[in-house]
Amino acid sequence: MPPIETTIDDRPVHLAVRDHGGSGTPLLLLHGLGGTLRHWDAVAPLLTGEHRVVDMDLRGHGLSGDGPWEWEAALDDVEAVVTRLELKDPLVVGHSLGGMLAVRWALRHPDGPGIVNLDGLRSAETAAGNYAGLEEENRTALLEELKAVFDAQAAAMAHPLPEAHVAMVPERSRRTTPEGVYVRPDAATAGRIRYDPYFQDSVPAVSGIRCPALFVLATENLPGLPGRTGDLMPALRAGILRDLLPAVENRPHLRVLELEGASHNMVAEHPNRIAQAILGFSTAP
Repeated sequence: MPPIETTIDDRPVHLAVRDHGGSGTPLLLLHGLGGTLRHWDAVAPLLTGEHRVVDMDLRGHGLSGDGPWEWEAALDDVEAVVTRLELKDPLVVGHSLGGMLAVRWALRHPDGPGIVNLDGLRSAETAAGNYAGLEEENRTALLEELKAVFDAQAAAMAHPLPEAHVAMVPERSRRTTPEGVYVRPDAATAGRIRYDPYFQDSVPAVSGIRCPALFVLATENLPGLPGRTGDLMPALRAGILRDLLPAVENRPHLRVLELEGASHNMVAEHPNRIAQAILGFSTAP
């Protein structure tokens, strides 16, 4: 049967939810910044043999409503989905921004079955000390170039899409107004998330996790990064490993998997390997 999409609309921010069905323990999928529940189209069907699978549009994304981006409020949205769909003690899987939410879910539910974080520990634009292995002068220049790229993206988001670009943005990620078509989340929400300290670095929160957790890390750059910004990404990954591995050392309920050949876009690139990682974690003794 095709998945069933519903809306939870009796709350301040309405939430678009999709239930894929399936047998077994419940599993909730959370997409990344700028994504929607369609992010999981290739992965969700691979999980329904072991789990009842549900995904959702986060607030400000897709067909869910707008609301200020606050981590606890976003977690309350997840709680609302869990309650309404009767997902008792779900395994929560998140990619990027969704992975950061999953970490906070683990902190809120220390006795839960666990989380899977798919490359959601630091944003590309993080504190200078979080990039490992670069000389300061080179790092400073690269960070300035990266900031310019993100600044240009933010400026573009504040204006309607050029007509020629509308079809390039998935319909679920667009908002049509009398002034034109805008991407979701809007520029204000994206800006708030961009500069949020926890979005920039959630690695320190890992030390507080008491439930099982799997951290799946990218090993390659995203294709097509502009200018020299790609030169920063190996240093970003090295810094994550440098700071994550001590946090999980001698804590067998916390595991790290470096996914060879995968970039930050791992869910789209390797849906079968992502599903295998989730299932291997969820069925492990």
